[in-house]
Amino acid sequence: MGTVEEDVTTPTAAAEPSQDERRVRLPKMAELVALDLRRRIIRNELAEGEALPGEAALMSQYGVSRPTLREALRVLESESLIVIQRGARGGARVCAPRREVAARYAGLLLQYQGTTLADVCEVRSLLEVPCVRMLARRGRADDIAQLRGALEAAEEAGLTAEERARRHNDFHQLLLSLTGNSTLVLLGQLVQEIIDQAGVSRAQGESGPDAELAARTAAEAHRRLIELIDVGDAGTAEALWDKHLADGAAHAFGAAGEEKLLDILT
Repeated sequence: MGTVEEDVTTPTAAAEPSQDERRVRLPKMAELVALDLRRRIIRNELAEGEALPGEAALMSQYGVSRPTLREALRVLESESLIVIQRGARGGARVCAPRREVAARYAGLLLQYQGTTLADVCEVRSLLEVPCVRMLARRGRADDIAQLRGALEAAEEAGLTAEERARRHNDFHQLLLSLTGNSTLVLLGQLVQEIIDQAGVSRAQGESGPDAELAARTAAEAHRRLIELIDVGDAGTAEALWDKHLADGAAHAFGAAGEEKLLDILT
């Protein structure tokens, strides 16, 4: 009688996952409590400024100890989703998610990666220039009105160099907002927030003819862009804005554009 060959397709004991490999990490109770509260805040079930129930009520609601609850609240506080006031009249109040918080963390990641300011400015161009083309092609009167309003706000008399810089930056952000694409708007806000930190900081020390010339040059580019969008000249508007962003970054940051964010923002 012939021998029976071993079935090589049959898994052996050695191929089975070990007990350590099968073990799944279960979330801590503090993480589960933070997760539930985070979801309620994001869904606006807990409104901005609203006080969370007291510790005793939350401990009873979630069936957790005081240390576990406080750990959960510390997680939310670190995410800037609540603010905790200490003292007899203290407690936790809800904070809506803010772009500044996301931008600050994004900035930390970029600093850690050794990103340069020039790299961030390039991303702003990639975001804004196509938006200019979109706005020019659709030619909405309401878009023009809002852009003109933003330009007028930046040209008000008596503004400091820092205030003028902030309002010109508001114009840039408006270009993104008018597209109606919330994801694009958020990405633009994150990038703009990082550029603002460097640009406004520099503007604080600017004065005299150079600052005035830069402000007039920016205002003229904004005014010309509005005219091109109004007449639907998408190609010229796109080229104008691409050049304006490049020139603006060169003027505002110069050689500093090649510096790492770590050296600029800290």
